[in-house]
Amino acid sequence: MSLQTAPGRPTARRTSGAPTRRRARRGLGLDLGAYAAMIAATVVLGAPLLWMVVASLKERSELYSVPLQWLPDDLDLANYAQAAGTIPMGQLIANSVGLTIVGAGLKVALGLTCAYALVFVDVPFRRAVFVLVLATLMIPSQITIIPNYTLVASLGWLNTYQGILVPGLASAFGTFLFRQHFLSLPTSILEAAELDGAGHWRKLWQFVVPLSLPTVAAVALVSVVAEWNDYLWPFLVVDDAAKMTLPVGLTLLQSIDGMNNWGVLLAATVVVTVPILAVFLVLQRRLVAGLTAGAVTG
Repeated sequence: MSLQTAPGRPTARRTSGAPTRRRARRGLGLDLGAYAAMIAATVVLGAPLLWMVVASLKERSELYSVPLQWLPDDLDLANYAQAAGTIPMGQLIANSVGLTIVGAGLKVALGLTCAYALVFVDVPFRRAVFVLVLATLMIPSQITIIPNYTLVASLGWLNTYQGILVPGLASAFGTFLFRQHFLSLPTSILEAAELDGAGHWRKLWQFVVPLSLPTVAAVALVSVVAEWNDYLWPFLVVDDAAKMTLPVGLTLLQSIDGMNNWGVLLAATVVVTVPILAVFLVLQRRLVAGLTAGAVTG
């Protein structure tokens, strides 16, 4: 016996095509909006950097030409040569590289050991210590400049590398990020290592650190950028050109035409900016992975 549709009752029709098309159009609109926002942000952030690099290769007359000349007639490195001849560029670069490597390395090491103690060592008041570490993140660094300067001056550390380095060694951000990541590590591995006779030092460097490499890379990258770009504190404690870092050394270019030779200034700024920008672009994925790995609550 065949089934027939009852008279007066229309058959059901599939109407899923229209909502699907509307969702597809909405998704396409969101994608186009996201790409437009990304392009706009790239232009806003990248145009000054591009102009800085291009202008550093121009002659002085080209910088002041009207209408504006975007590209130089020739790629002229005279501005770089004049900057290197005016300030001790090699010594400044060596100072910045050395202080950045030592400062960032000590920040990572101190952050690792402090966070390990807060998570894996049964010390009294460790929660209170962690709250104190978080509280330091809320204090602007400018507030501590006068006490730090007074202490450094009383120790005779003005115009010294340790005067630049020591006051900023404690990294509350690194301690916080390491501690949050350590809370997510499997405790069974550390318990097995302890049964095998491993002490805290061996557990830290042979088990905890290998399991935390993305977070270590993230903290190291943030520390490197902060150390390389630091200007205010080195500017206050050092006035000897032989001990200056590269950002502070740019102030020595004030002797060139009263800071009006912008080509030389831009050339020196490129030397400061491009190396750390290249490091950040190369390691940006590790930064994101490390910040994500530390994004747990405990």
